[in-house]
Amino acid sequence: MDTLLVYGSYGYTGRLIAREAVSRGGSPVVAGRDRNRVAAQADALGVEGRAFDLDAAAEHVGEFDAVVHCAGPFVDTSDPMVDACLETGTDYLDLTGEFRVFDRLADRDADAREAGVTLLPGVGFDVVPSDCLAAFLAERLPTADDLALGIAGSGSLSRGTALTAVEHLGTGGVVRRNGRLVRVPAAYDVREIDFGRGPTPAVTIPWGDVVTAYHSTGIENVAVYAAASRRAIRALSAADALGWLLGSTPVKRALERLVEARVDGPDEEERERGSAVVWGAVTDGDRRVAARLHTPDPYALTADAAVSAAWRVLDDDVDAGFRTPSTAFGPEFALELDGVERELLDPVGTA
Repeated sequence: MDTLLVYGSYGYTGRLIAREAVSRGGSPVVAGRDRNRVAAQADALGVEGRAFDLDAAAEHVGEFDAVVHCAGPFVDTSDPMVDACLETGTDYLDLTGEFRVFDRLADRDADAREAGVTLLPGVGFDVVPSDCLAAFLAERLPTADDLALGIAGSGSLSRGTALTAVEHLGTGGVVRRNGRLVRVPAAYDVREIDFGRGPTPAVTIPWGDVVTAYHSTGIENVAVYAAASRRAIRALSAADALGWLLGSTPVKRALERLVEARVDGPDEEERERGSAVVWGAVTDGDRRVAARLHTPDPYALTADAAVSAAWRVLDDDVDAGFRTPSTAFGPEFALELDGVERELLDPVGTA
């Protein structure tokens, strides 16, 4: 039987993924650095546990057909795990939403092909629904040269997501212009997006689709927006002016301690009632196509998507090399997940 390792399995999202895999009849091996936490989780799930640091990953991952890497911030942790997977011929999946990680892994496409390894980052809410929506829209308007995506949701963050946000304080944003990643200030652009309840303010964010959508669609101009109140947008603009302070090591460490002490993630009741909307539009001159995806809670979707993707990879359903969710499984992959619905807003026509 094909074997799966879930690394960083005792973190908030890792726990959801390991539990989802077991609920589907799988027997993943759970792993992480903390021996006691791994052992407690393995006993609770009735599976095997492994404790090891990332610098020893190559000594362990070769026993497995695939790894779902859940231990962030991925800008720090992805490279050693990817190195281990390429060395041992083990397929790699992760939960990153960090554009820099996607960009680095895309640069390792040739290495992965040579090693016969699939590199499939972003198999959670970042970026499965948005990537699949981008690919769907590009199919509807193949000549599109501009893509805008928007995200709206409610609910609290997991500890890992919050720590990643702290790590990127003071770094501004990023968009893609004419095929190149371009650094921009935080709150660089604000637009009105209809997420289903009328026009809502939304502000640019450095979401991973500035990399993945480019590889999935070939569209050279990509920006991603998040719904936000006017007050929050003003705060982001003010924070950008204080980037030197927010990006300083003492401030980041203080915020990290606060996150570690106060944040875990949404409980089961919050996940059951949570939801999100992903909006997208492609344009080509005066022609435009837009659509929305309605999804369940982002963490519930992440567990579903990550396990579904891992099963497909274990079935040898994905070619070697760097892949995005839509290039691995097609734009309909998001619709295979529980509770996801797509709504086409505009036929091809005048923008």
